[in-house]
Amino acid sequence: MKSNVLLVDDDPAIQFGYKKYFSKTKFRISSALNLAEAHEALSSGHFDVLLLDLYLPDGKAVEHISQFRNDYPEMAIVVITGDGDIPVAVESMRMGADNFLTKPVSLKELEGFLQNIIEKKLVEKSSPESKTTEESYIYFGTSKPIRKVMELAGTAAENDSAVLLTGETGSGKGILAQWIHDHSRRKGENFVSFNCSSLKGEMLANELFGHVKGAYTSAVQDRQGLLELADGGTLFLDEVSNMSPGVQADFLKVIEEKQFRRLGENKVRKSDFRLICSTNKDLLDETRQERFRKDLYFRINVFPIELPPLRKRLTDLPGLVHCFLNKLGVPELEVSEEVMQKLKSYSWPGNIRELRNSLERAILLARGCKIMTAHFPDLQGTSPLTDSSRGDWDLKEREIAHILQVIDQFGGNKAKAAEVLGISKAILNRKLKSARRLSLLSKTNLGNQ
Repeated sequence: MKSNVLLVDDDPAIQFGYKKYFSKTKFRISSALNLAEAHEALSSGHFDVLLLDLYLPDGKAVEHISQFRNDYPEMAIVVITGDGDIPVAVESMRMGADNFLTKPVSLKELEGFLQNIIEKKLVEKSSPESKTTEESYIYFGTSKPIRKVMELAGTAAENDSAVLLTGETGSGKGILAQWIHDHSRRKGENFVSFNCSSLKGEMLANELFGHVKGAYTSAVQDRQGLLELADGGTLFLDEVSNMSPGVQADFLKVIEEKQFRRLGENKVRKSDFRLICSTNKDLLDETRQERFRKDLYFRINVFPIELPPLRKRLTDLPGLVHCFLNKLGVPELEVSEEVMQKLKSYSWPGNIRELRNSLERAILLARGCKIMTAHFPDLQGTSPLTDSSRGDWDLKEREIAHILQVIDQFGGNKAKAAEVLGISKAILNRKLKSARRLSLLSKTNLGNQ
């Protein structure tokens, strides 16, 4: 039986070459020219592997990887990039990609690479202990900030009120949403997750509400929306602040009435779903800027829970490292105190997601040997806590130092730096303004940036 691979690349010649080569192998290649076609193909068929070019006509693939990972957790995601785009490829791994390849890609080597990925996925899937093992690895921490979060999450699990999870990118909002569902009365029903930043306008409405045959040109059959799939269970809307205004109005009505219509249909349908939303933005500020409806904000902000960034709970880091080593299949691997201090001295702008990917990358670079500090190349600019001249350096100062370092790497381009840090430019500017107010940096630190 052939394995299904979706190649997303806007070059017809590359698509033709891949299809011709793999036609005589164990792999069946399907193709998409852009991200919109990729979403459509994934929603209508099963794929074992997603081969994703980083730059496509309708956007950057890295911005969609989190959604692909959330919606299709068993699918392997491999990014294809040029030699000069390694930092972006590394960022894509932080967002959830399994690996990346650099161009030009040898099709023969790619065939072996794909075979290894498929075999690994089959082993994981066939293991009778895989589900239990995965659940046993869930670890939030024991620090005071996270204990408060889990106390609130426990309360949220006991009722059906709408929950709004806030916090920086990678801080674990999706995992916490899943935990709340798994500990609620709805745990036997579907947990439906969707990233609102992946689609806009009518495409987003179509994803939420579904459509009937003939609703638009390419609607060749009836299709359920996420609201129907979440009936009786939980609907998790990630990055809800990116929901387009028109859809916000329609969705507000759904929350109030728990009923909706598929696109192109007059029939009213009902869905008894529990709503959990998340955002890395200040939604109240978004309402002031008239980018988010105030009435919708009050509907989804019934029970807010804010997740602290990793840099504010570094006492949880050793436990998280142990958890991820178990998940990555190397529970016996020893992490030296020197490496642990290196990890603790870093500000972790990508939070828990960045920690996991950094550990996975370090394991690959170590090639079965002991993990060394050199196996964390992205952390080389940090200052170890054991340095006597820096021993009392405040976490806020380390965060600002890291932000300045990233801004400097991109020649003063704060928009690019914010993208790499996983925060908005507005948040970056607020952090710099706050640091200047606290005398952690002066105007000269930024130069003309």
